[in-house]
Amino acid sequence: MVYDTAKKLAGELRESEEYRAYTLAKERAMESGTTRTLIEEYSRLQIRAQAAVITGERDSELVTKLQKVGELLQFDKDASAYLMEEFRLKRMLGDVYKILAEAVDIDLGPLEA
Repeated sequence: MVYDTAKKLAGELRESEEYRAYTLAKERAMESGTTRTLIEEYSRLQIRAQAAVITGERDSELVTKLQKVGELLQFDKDASAYLMEEFRLKRMLGDVYKILAEAVDIDLGPLEA
């Protein structure tokens, strides 16, 4: 029964306003090869920066590069809209995960923001 409920929740997530807005913004942003490349680079840099934080490493060159790519993306309205919609969707998913974790008394620790 839990899996059936999870499948129902997955369907509701796919129908959510957050997901629909995200997919539209993603389609627009990914139309441009340059924008797509910058977004992919930004995502790679974010993952590396998060890994550095977890391991306690200090990589100022990585942070600087992440900031520069982020600044470039801010000036592209489609890229900026995509990143905002991605943030909204991830925030909703994080909230759902938090609700589920609290239901079974799991400490999210560093995942909580």
